[in-house]
Amino acid sequence: MSKRLLIWSIAVLLTFSVWPGAISAAPSGVHEEGDTLLADSANSAILMDADTGTIIYEKKSHEKLPPASITKIMTMLLTMEAIEKGTLKLTDKVTTSEYAASMGGSQIFLEAGEQMTVDELLKGIAMASGNDASVAIAEKIAGSEKAFVRLMNERAAELGMKDTLFKNCNGLPVENHYSSAYDIAIMSRELLKHPEVTKYTGAYQDYLRQNTQKPFWLVNTNKLVRFYSGADGLKTGYTSEAKFCLAATAQRDGLRLIAVVLGEPNTKTRNSEVSAMFDYAFSQYTLLPIYKAGEMIGKVKIQKGQSSLLELSAARQLNVLVNKGASPGSITHKLEAPEKLAAPIKKGQNIGKLIVYQDDKVIREFELQAPTDINKADWWTMFKRTASHLFFVD
Repeated sequence: MSKRLLIWSIAVLLTFSVWPGAISAAPSGVHEEGDTLLADSANSAILMDADTGTIIYEKKSHEKLPPASITKIMTMLLTMEAIEKGTLKLTDKVTTSEYAASMGGSQIFLEAGEQMTVDELLKGIAMASGNDASVAIAEKIAGSEKAFVRLMNERAAELGMKDTLFKNCNGLPVENHYSSAYDIAIMSRELLKHPEVTKYTGAYQDYLRQNTQKPFWLVNTNKLVRFYSGADGLKTGYTSEAKFCLAATAQRDGLRLIAVVLGEPNTKTRNSEVSAMFDYAFSQYTLLPIYKAGEMIGKVKIQKGQSSLLELSAARQLNVLVNKGASPGSITHKLEAPEKLAAPIKKGQNIGKLIVYQDDKVIREFELQAPTDINKADWWTMFKRTASHLFFVD
């Protein structure tokens, strides 16, 4: 072995020893739009890694199409966010309006004046695709379905869902109500940031009104949660215009996937093609960790601040999707951040980013934020700091 080669080998080893883990590249086997390897029968499709947002496969993923009851993913998202904010509780009682009770299509047969908890309505939305339950919870959160739909569209805009316009909260056919496979994957990924939602979307059967004279047996419209290992959501959809649609998720060995198909000819084909998408991704890809949550990535000097140093750490575990068996030797990463900043610094302020390369090509960037506020230092703090430099210099 030549001296130059020996030095290069040691450098590579040191690189992957110093950093807590090799960041992954975007999968080299991504199938781009137009490729019909997967989801042949779907009008539109996408396959995404939920953790990193890496697109593994897509087919006409930005085509605007009727989403049918997949619309309810946004309804569930706003519900989970309201619960997280504390403005809504699972135990809150919701009184059904005449309007909510009048919804046709799939429903849990709410009667005007009937009360259910938010917990029960979530079961009705996630499992039975209840149009009436969706409107009832929309009215509880926003006062009216119209006001709730405005919140839906505002949230869609915040998430960058440029192919989407909601006209109702349940997906019943209406003019100019549309989304795309890509946008549905985006809102599905956001919903999965509330992992407790899979308690509802992943259950195969349950009951409503169980201890009454009118018990209602719930059976999940998404049969994959029973028949596909690791599947635990998210939402089916069907109208004569939209045909058979599904936004599905499954998790194995720490890898969570999101698959969306729109415009499938029947449920058998829909389920089969989504299963094939999952099979493909689980067999070909894995997640590689970069940093664990809380692990320090770098430091930035702070001028005239109460603290003189800001530590940049991983707010959550940072992973990257890679092909199984991919060599880490082609993967490098670096911290791009200023050497020093002037106070004040606000919590959540973008400070720098971690850039990941594969063979000198940028494949992923992680934004890094300040974990806490750093206010300007008062004169006494600055005096003590200056004095320490004056009298304790080596």
